Order: sequence, then C-alpha cells, then structure tokens
Amino acid sequence: MRGGEQRCCPSLGSEHSGYAALGGDLARVARDGQSRQGFGASTGKRRGVRLKPDTLELYEMKDVAASTDTRGITVQRVGVKDVHLPILVRRKSGEFDGALARIDFGVTLPHQFRGTHMSRFVEILFQWRQKPISSPELKEMLKEACGRLGAERARVDVSFKYFLTKRAPASGSESALDYDCKFEGVLDKDEYTLTTCVEVPVTILCPCSKEIAARGAHSQRAIIRARIRSRADTMVWIEDLVEMMERQGSAEIYPLLKRQDEKHVTEAAYDNPKFVEDVVRDVVAMLRADERVAWFQVECESMESIHNHAAYAFQEESKESPDSDSSPSPSAQESQS
Repeated sequence: MRGGEQRCCPSLGSEHSGYAALGGDLARVARDGQSRQGFGASTGKRRGVRLKPDTLELYEMKDVAASTDTRGITVQRVGVKDVHLPILVRRKSGEFDGALARIDFGVTLPHQFRGTHMSRFVEILFQWRQKPISSPELKEMLKEACGRLGAERARVDVSFKYFLTKRAPASGSESALDYDCKFEGVLDKDEYTLTTCVEVPVTILCPCSKEIAARGAHSQRAIIRARIRSRADTMVWIEDLVEMMERQGSAEIYPLLKRQDEKHVTEAAYDNPKFVEDVVRDVVAMLRADERVAWFQVECESMESIHNHAAYAFQEESKESPDSDSSPSPSAQESQS
C-alpha cells in the first residue's frame, strides 16, 4: 500500500510543497527542507520540535512512489477501483437515503513522479461516507483529491442501487423497485461536469409479432439506459429520469403484482407495441424538449424472448452542438484526455 510521506512538487507552487502526511511537526520539517541529520540522537529535537522515534523511523522510509520518473509521460488516470462504502444519496425531496456504493476514483499523474499515493483516495472517500452525495459534494471531493495529490484533473464514479416505491396499477399494492444508478464527476482544472446515469427496466411488446400472429405477441423486459448532463444551475434528479423513461416502454415494470395487476400490465403492453427504435426515439424527443438537459446519451436494450441475442438502439446528442453525431462520447473524450 502506497500511503507514505507526501511528495514535494516544485511546479505546483509553495502551497503544494509538502503534504501533512506525517503530522504537523514533520510536515513543517519537510517543508523547510530539513533532513534527518541534525536531530538529537535520543530526543529528535530541532528548533524546539520533538518527534517520536516511530515518527522519525517513518520519515526515514524511502517514498518510492514520490521518486523521479524520467520517461516524460503524464498518466491520464491513476487511482483505486471497486471501493465499497456506505454513502448518503440526496433525494429530490431533500431527504437522504443510505446506499452501498461501488466507487472508482482517480487523478492524473504528473510526468515527473513515478507513482501516486493510493491511500489518499481511500482517506478522502472515508471522510465523505456520512455526507450527502450530490453535485456540489462531488465537486468538493474532486477538489480535495487534486489538492492533496497535486493533480490537474480528477474523476470519481459512484455506482449504487436507488430504490423508489411503486404502486401496482390495479390493486394499488406497494413495493420498492431498485434502479442501477451512477454519478460520474470530472474536475478538469476549473471545469466541472457531472453526468447522472440511470438504468430503468420496462416491458416492450413487438409490433411486428402483434401484426402477423393470429394469437398473441412476444414481449420481454428491456432496459433504458440514460446518461444526462444538466445545464448550469439546474438539476435533473434521478426521480425525474425514472418517471420520464418508464412512460416510454410498452408498459412499466412492477416488483409486486396481483392477478388484476398482471391482467392490466399484459393488456397495456399489447395496446402499446414498441420496437427498441421506438423507445429510443421517444426518449430522445422527451430529452430534447427538457430545457434542463444540456447533453444526453440514451440506449434501449431488449432481452429478446424468442432469440438468443439482444436488440438495441442508441442515440447521443449535445444541445450545444449542431452536429451531435460528430461529437465524441464522454468515454471517448475520457480516453483522449
């Protein structure tokens, strides 16, 4: 585990010239350029500073990650993946929900350093575990990572299950349905972007099957995946995205159905047949009309009931770009930056 003494980086300015990894006294000595020499052999005294023997021993340990690298290559992202921590997710109502998150967290690594200090990422995440997570909090987390690790760019992906209460359409029976969600936060110098990602299950019924079959039509569960970036000073909440996208399938998915509910859902899907192409077009039209949305990426994937493969449709658009098809996806931009 790389978590030892923080490095000194002359190019980052004096405020980054030493991290307080080993406590205030030792950090002060490091900033002053003091070496181990000159400390009293038994007391560790210098300029009135008293350091414990174990602290001196740690200070003498070689920080391999902070050693100089001469290959001249800035690494685009280094950090930790699959960190599992409890978090608090801020709801649209202003309340908070506890969730178990899976987190990827990384920063750029300047070319002059051989490695980063991996323990810093876990320290930052652990400090934020009991704070509500939304756009402003993620921005502050990324600022802290850049400051502590001397990086110009940082990214954090926070994946979690989000639960909403669903009421059955006929009986009114209630239960909780889970949605796979993710916040993708990126801070590049002073530019901050947040992408909200939601996966919504729906039922779709094949229009072709309904048209040609004498009896019935094949239907299946499909997943609508949306990645959204809001305009400045606005927010598209998870609850908003779920509600909007659930209406675009042939019928909604429910965790709890009685017999009268099953009849209702089956007939509703039969009366509203849709291809995956139909679903994506309907979602695109809805997001184009939403003034809060600056950029979006939408996919519908159908787990076909009569095939051993899935069917899908995909669309990505930026409202600030007249030619959305020529704009690289966020994943492509991320790999290039």
